[in-house]
Amino acid sequence: MALSGLKVVEFAGLAPGPFAGLILADNGASVIRVDRPSSHSTDFLCRGKKSVAMNPKIPSGKDALLKLVSQADILIDPFRPGVMERLGLGPDVFLGKDGLNEKLIYARMIGFPRAGPHKDMAGHDINYLALSGVLSILPGTAEKPSFPINLLADFAGGGLTCALGILLALVERGKSGRGQVVDSDMVSGARYVASFPLLALLTQAPSVTIGGRGSRLLDGGAPFYNVYTCKDGQWMSIGCLEPQFFKAFLEGFVKAVPAGFSLDGWTPTIDVQFDHDQWPRLKEYLTKGFATRERDYWAGIFHGTDACALPVLTTEEAAALDKSSYAPFPAPHPRILSGQATNPKPAEISLRAGEHTREVLNGLGIDNRQLEGMEREGAISFAKVRESKM
Repeated sequence: MALSGLKVVEFAGLAPGPFAGLILADNGASVIRVDRPSSHSTDFLCRGKKSVAMNPKIPSGKDALLKLVSQADILIDPFRPGVMERLGLGPDVFLGKDGLNEKLIYARMIGFPRAGPHKDMAGHDINYLALSGVLSILPGTAEKPSFPINLLADFAGGGLTCALGILLALVERGKSGRGQVVDSDMVSGARYVASFPLLALLTQAPSVTIGGRGSRLLDGGAPFYNVYTCKDGQWMSIGCLEPQFFKAFLEGFVKAVPAGFSLDGWTPTIDVQFDHDQWPRLKEYLTKGFATRERDYWAGIFHGTDACALPVLTTEEAAALDKSSYAPFPAPHPRILSGQATNPKPAEISLRAGEHTREVLNGLGIDNRQLEGMEREGAISFAKVRESKM
């Protein structure tokens, strides 16, 4: 696999840090998560990783951490600015003059821009999204925007862009032989992911700028780019933006509704697609029409067509459809097809803090007697190793 042989030290965090580590692990890297001794992790993104529980505030724990990172290729720092420096584990310790690991890729991921006025504040996805300018243009109601759980800032703008930065730094290291610092933050990452709509605003593109929230082409205003509730309470998505796709959708829809169905005698024709005055009427027609049949009926009507109309699957249905993964894990993506294809093995969705402490530290040359002393000091902790189910 592409990252086989690379060693990653991931300091335990929530959401974006573990996701960056998961991407590396799924592509062959050896990822060791550093937990606090006796902590209880809520990280679900631990497939293929190992856990070592160490306390860098105790000298023997810090010494072991320094030794671990000195042998690593990549470090993932998920903490607020200054935390790693206060622990004596900042970039200069490894990459500075006479540093311990001049080839280390030191990946830092924070919420707010490091040089900005909010850099020392606490926050979460919704706050990063708010400062990015992206939240203000998302769908919702006329009164306020809505937000897509914590996908945009935590995972797209955070973990995914951090992993991209790590890969770019590895390329640069291959040229220079020197380690790199990857400086990523979720506000800037969310803005970058949203380049298209933000640039569309600057150029006054109609799809973004005409009308208020909920009346535009891509934010629920267009009847032909929306989600509709079916008779059984499930949903259908339609996204027939192009005229030829709208034609395929409307012709199929009109034929599939019950005989005689109309909106006070009115049935839409393809020429209403971009007539904004007709959008409320068309939306009402589609809303009432979809409610006459079950979701799977509509899915069957449009299956194999260019109508851009597809069922909204439940998480269980989507997992069953994904034959390349083991539920509940989504399969790693994208796939690299130049080599032997590999699928992830079934795995637990939890990783006990310290589950691999003994294994990892033994590998650093620390013997069991030393480990017992470190445990007594509170520098490390162990968790029972689970039995393999394979």
